[in-house]
Amino acid sequence: MGQPVERESGDRSSGERASGGAEQPQLPPGQRLQRGWPVTHYGPVPKFRSERWEFRVFGATADGEKHCWTHEEFTALPYATVVADLHCVTKYSMLGAEWGGIPARTILEIAPPAPGVTHVMVWAEYGYSSNLRLADFASERTIFATHKDGELLTAEHGFPLRLVVPHLYAWKGPKWVRGVEYMTADRRGFWEERGYHNIGDPWREQRYSYQEEPGDGPEL
Repeated sequence: MGQPVERESGDRSSGERASGGAEQPQLPPGQRLQRGWPVTHYGPVPKFRSERWEFRVFGATADGEKHCWTHEEFTALPYATVVADLHCVTKYSMLGAEWGGIPARTILEIAPPAPGVTHVMVWAEYGYSSNLRLADFASERTIFATHKDGELLTAEHGFPLRLVVPHLYAWKGPKWVRGVEYMTADRRGFWEERGYHNIGDPWREQRYSYQEEPGDGPEL
């Protein structure tokens, strides 16, 4: 397994020291601290069949080809961990979880995007999708998680694979991920087409599309 990826110095999700030296958790505006991990998702929990499972990288790849991995091949990629918070748009925040899996940067290295790529679309079961700026996807803290706190994810929480993008609201990290599409222009994903903010920064409380400013996303 790879070496743990530590919190970055000054990361807002890691909390800040209050007066007196005590470590205090810091929450984005409008969030509440959650003990435990609620199950939240749209639609049914898919059944996992390892012999049919495939992870794909396609779209504007550097070599113009589609790249595919079986479940066995994908989970054999270098493993790393990230200690990071999870901020749900439903207003709960779960702090300090350890996410284990394959860093998004690893996928960018072994299946690089073409020079003109600016965004990715992360695809999951049942056609669910979420768009991300390439810089958000390429963050050293963005990870395709297979484990939480050393344990395999449960089916309800996204097994066999979910994306975790700690600096954005959790809907930007879909459960049951099946692939990534490289894009040379932005395109809204499932919730972004249904009124959620195109970027989803919890520290700026970017919850809904009506809050968007010029340049935040394509027209609805």
